[in-house]
Amino acid sequence: MATWRRDGRLTGSQRLLCAGLAGALSLSLTAPLELATVLAQVGVVRGRGRGPWAVGLSVWRAEGPRALWKGNTMACLRLFPYSAVQLTAYRKFVILFMDDLGHISQWSAIMAGSLAGMVSTIVTYPTDLIKTRLIVQNMLEPSYRGILHAFSTVYQQEGFLALYRGISLTVLGALPFSAGSLLVYMNLEKIWNGPRDRFSLLQNFANVCLAAAVTQTLSFPFDTVKRKMQAQSPFLPHCGGVDVHFSGAMDCFRQIVKSQGVLGLWNGLAANLLKIVPYFGVMFGTFEFCKRICLYQNGYIVSPLSYKLTPGVDQSLKPQELRELKKFFKTGKLNSRKPTL
Repeated sequence: MATWRRDGRLTGSQRLLCAGLAGALSLSLTAPLELATVLAQVGVVRGRGRGPWAVGLSVWRAEGPRALWKGNTMACLRLFPYSAVQLTAYRKFVILFMDDLGHISQWSAIMAGSLAGMVSTIVTYPTDLIKTRLIVQNMLEPSYRGILHAFSTVYQQEGFLALYRGISLTVLGALPFSAGSLLVYMNLEKIWNGPRDRFSLLQNFANVCLAAAVTQTLSFPFDTVKRKMQAQSPFLPHCGGVDVHFSGAMDCFRQIVKSQGVLGLWNGLAANLLKIVPYFGVMFGTFEFCKRICLYQNGYIVSPLSYKLTPGVDQSLKPQELRELKKFFKTGKLNSRKPTL
């Protein structure tokens, strides 16, 4: 998930709600491309017609239009705990990497973001595995009747550790992800021929999309192996549809290269790259709209349809401080025992 500059005019719950709604909508609109990516990674779609359009059309014909959104409910539900853990971990890592003066380098900030993402992924990993299982199953002959049934079935048939199958690839994939983020950041000024603090909103959006494309391309082989490990199960038809047989992560790498060549590690990359622009476009647009609603509710702007500031309101005040100030003008006293003004 993308991160935004923290706006002190929003409460923590409002920021989390805005990010969660933006993420859920962007995930839902790009779910067919995510499905095409996962099916290509696992190997369910074989032979000709591995492109996003061909995969989506074959799933539509075989299972119906609803099948294009398989696993999306799990992905949306996963957003809120993922975002909460990521935000908490990021703050902890930022404090850890700060120097004595409270400053943090850009490389340290990137590392803090990568580590926070890795921690949140590990904590919520079972939900990602269940999403993969729901995607690869046939809706007309389902092995799992829903999210809770999938959790209980995997736990009872394969054991608790099966919910964390492939988690080591998350740790390994964080290394090229961080390297890609740093590579893009170091070359932004050369790309735009100007300082970073003068980038426009459109340039910052392009930067996010570029960084996502580079980092996801570099870490995609690890994600491919992770998906195959998540889907593989002796209790599923055709072992979950995985196109290679393997005994572990390293053996999975070898079998993919042996049977499909090195480029087999990037199966599904086209669909993954195609969803970047609409994903982040919808996410940023939805987040800004939800943010305006919250700012209007808090009293900082005159309308949720624009960013026109409310006359006479100090924009540096936090929401609680602004509420206390309004109460003070109405009642003549502050309700807080420890006034913040």
